[in-house]
Amino acid sequence: MKKVLHIFLFLFVSHSISAQHLPAPSGLQVELLRAPKQAVITDSVPEFGWIFPMEGIKQKACRVLVATTPELLGVNRADMWDSGKLETDKSINLSYKGKKLEPDQSYFWKVKVWGDENTESSFSKIQKFNTGKFERDTTRFKGYSDFVQLPDGKWVAENRQMAIFSQMEPESWEKTSDSTWFFDFGKAAFATLEFEATSASGNESITIYLGERNNGSAVHKNPGTTNIGFFKTEINLLKGKHLYSVKIPPHEAHYPHSQKLPPFHPEVTPFRYVEITGNSNIEIDKIVQQPLFYYFDDQASYFASSNENLGKVWDLCRYTLKATPFLGVYCDGNRERMPYEADAYIQQLGHYSVDREYSAAAYTIAFLLSHASWPTEWQMHTVMMAREHYIYTGDAELLAQFYDELKTKTLLTLTDENGLISTRTGKVTPEFLQSIHFEGGNFSDIVDWPPGTPEGQQPSGPLGKTVEGERDGYVFTDYNTVVNAFHFYSLKCMEEIAAALHKKQDQQFFRERKEQVRKAILEKMFDKERGIFVDGIGTAHASLHANMFPLAFNLVPEKDISSVAAFIKTRGMACSVYGAQYLLEALYNAGEADYALKMMTKDDKRSWMNMIRVGSTMTTEAWDEYYKPNLTWNHAWGSAPANIIPRRLLGIQPLEAGWKTFVVNPQPNELENIKIKVPCIRGEIECALVSSNNQWIMNLSVPGNSEAFVLLPNEMNKMEVNGSKADVDSVIYYLGMARNLIRLKSGEHHISIKK
Repeated sequence: MKKVLHIFLFLFVSHSISAQHLPAPSGLQVELLRAPKQAVITDSVPEFGWIFPMEGIKQKACRVLVATTPELLGVNRADMWDSGKLETDKSINLSYKGKKLEPDQSYFWKVKVWGDENTESSFSKIQKFNTGKFERDTTRFKGYSDFVQLPDGKWVAENRQMAIFSQMEPESWEKTSDSTWFFDFGKAAFATLEFEATSASGNESITIYLGERNNGSAVHKNPGTTNIGFFKTEINLLKGKHLYSVKIPPHEAHYPHSQKLPPFHPEVTPFRYVEITGNSNIEIDKIVQQPLFYYFDDQASYFASSNENLGKVWDLCRYTLKATPFLGVYCDGNRERMPYEADAYIQQLGHYSVDREYSAAAYTIAFLLSHASWPTEWQMHTVMMAREHYIYTGDAELLAQFYDELKTKTLLTLTDENGLISTRTGKVTPEFLQSIHFEGGNFSDIVDWPPGTPEGQQPSGPLGKTVEGERDGYVFTDYNTVVNAFHFYSLKCMEEIAAALHKKQDQQFFRERKEQVRKAILEKMFDKERGIFVDGIGTAHASLHANMFPLAFNLVPEKDISSVAAFIKTRGMACSVYGAQYLLEALYNAGEADYALKMMTKDDKRSWMNMIRVGSTMTTEAWDEYYKPNLTWNHAWGSAPANIIPRRLLGIQPLEAGWKTFVVNPQPNELENIKIKVPCIRGEIECALVSSNNQWIMNLSVPGNSEAFVLLPNEMNKMEVNGSKADVDSVIYYLGMARNLIRLKSGEHHISIKK
């Protein structure tokens, strides 16, 4: 399937400029960090970025000042770098070109810009950034580490924001007896507890329970699995009124990098509810939950629609993406606190969709490249993460830094003469495992997780209680359809990565290899009579997974999309919360927006509404404990709707790296009203859409120094843009459907179209 076949004519809609002065740039970033004073920069030649004022024009020039003190910048002087008036349209990833920066120092900078018609802004506010030790770079984990201590004794995070403690008051406070208190903080968070208590004699002790699950007006003492948050401790009280903090033992994580907290941070555990028991001589005077949140802007995104369930699901997923990267790295929940590639990819897409924050993903990519997990498909997710990072930020440095590592993660070493890969043909050698930095034992295909319990056996551990598990009865063969669909897409991503780095020979190689794999999959794994994919070479069994992954990766020929989509719809949600990401991608690729919406808003056991119903305030590791007995209630790989709603339902995605241009391709179907704000590196995109069969009314804001390609229903051709009639005869062929197309410069736009 081709995304864009022909563009015949663009309608340019410009926004009038009413003044010769622009507002000052905002949203300053150094090395993609919004708050670099809370981090240290390990790149001796950092990149700067800012939000260009949204005035319907583009940046023509800029002037950057970097100094050792804010006082110098206050009088527009720079002792490190005065760029002068640079003729450039770059408002992101502008490289430093001043005097040599010293390690372990603090610097200050600001910027002003010029636009079309010689419009000029004032200088931005001043931003501070810190440098670290540039020589800390290594070949396997270059430029990324954990926490370092500055000379003033302050600990900060390298090349990523620092998690910050907040103070949260309880939403409800109940004294259930003379000696028992129950508190509900509304949402679970990775936190500790602080409270103020008065003891009449000083001889009393209290018992404190922290938990994610309640049992009426009490913390659930047996929450159903050891991985749903629960913690019990006792504290001896002093006489009189005193402030107390709950001390939580250190977590035993698999990797020190994903476990480590800065020395000044106490350990945290996930909880929403608190129960305190004592006696009638004790009073609780004040209590606060102290959650550890990664740097997060609550105002960066919002979503509302005419479907109540969809709003609840988005809220659940968005909060998950705020609460889970509390260590500054994408983790798979509280049980292991370590990154896995597939988990991190879904978390990255969601995080980018709800906040203008990219450093946690960059750190996680670097970490995973040298700390591989065991599933075959997971390796290729790292290539996918690198591609998304580039397309969302325009940052090619990370691609160049890890280019050779990324090539190995496509698993080209495992290919046969047809270009297909297999882990069962003797090519998984110690040398291969070393090349991808895998140090475990069993390296194998996963398809989905958990696998389920064989018939006649009792479930144990994480296997779940169903025979098919989350794999829809998938039949594993030597050459696996799902694994090779991922291989196809990882080659496509590497083709784009090579192009971004101007490696033309590699670009051609990956393009040709990608097409070879496509041809082999369609010849050997596609049942032409049934019009669907089988699970692999040598089996006639066809699962949801064997079909949704090829459709999600645009591997299906246009003539076969309808039969593949029809089969997918017969399987329902026969996949895990991880697989749901690709099921929804596949459905929107096939134009099955109604069914995709149904999947996101249904309320049976396999649904996001079930997560809410059982009491979780973050997405869970599985649909229900029935399917995975040891699930966690804080697992971001279940947060697919956070990215699917903006990326697929509204169709807001970058076309050119760094959002220089982006597409808006709504598929609202039965949703009559939608409002959304999506952050991007160049600013905020806001869209409000009122739709019916006969008319669409859209308000759209396009960030400064960017342009939008808006795709609208082809059957509606009476159009007004910003109050003026527009005869649109520009047509684009996008995802198998004809669309009217308009091109909008930065600014606020009102679009009305009718049949």
